[in-house]
Amino acid sequence: MLGSILDHAGAAISEMPLGHEPRARDFPRRNRLISGASLGVVVVEAAHRSGSLITARMAAEQGREVFAVPGSPLDPRAAGTNDLIKQGATLVTEAADVINAVAPIMERPLMHRAREPDSEPFETDPQTHDRDQIIGLLGPVPISLDDLVRMSGASPAIVRTVLLELELAGRLERHGGGLVSLL
Repeated sequence: MLGSILDHAGAAISEMPLGHEPRARDFPRRNRLISGASLGVVVVEAAHRSGSLITARMAAEQGREVFAVPGSPLDPRAAGTNDLIKQGATLVTEAADVINAVAPIMERPLMHRAREPDSEPFETDPQTHDRDQIIGLLGPVPISLDDLVRMSGASPAIVRTVLLELELAGRLERHGGGLVSLL
């Protein structure tokens, strides 16, 4: 399987050494990496004590979208997904529900600014263009700090400084999972 991933996707992410035999107790660690590399996680079916719920919790902690497909309240295999919906996961009944939720994130352009050779590596004083660019990426739809850093090309310190300035000015709203949006 690893060879297939490397041949077709170009990368493999693991905390385990090459050749490690998978064990059941390793799945939560693996799923933390999967949820972190994803825009969101869709849970289709999960009992109350399900590994899928661990992955959903990790995704929420990482600021990723959590989606859940509802099930019959009489079916114990749907108890976990129904609880996720009660806790604020996005209810999913068709693929369009997921696409509509992640579209605003995917439609934002990726901006990568080359660093000047003599620039300070830990510059924390944002320039006007940094502020304008980061504010331009913000809107009413919550977005994660990671996405702001990736799309703006600014350092995490610059992005955090701009967000703090906006928050002190009463223009920023913080949401669960480390997400932010403009007021």
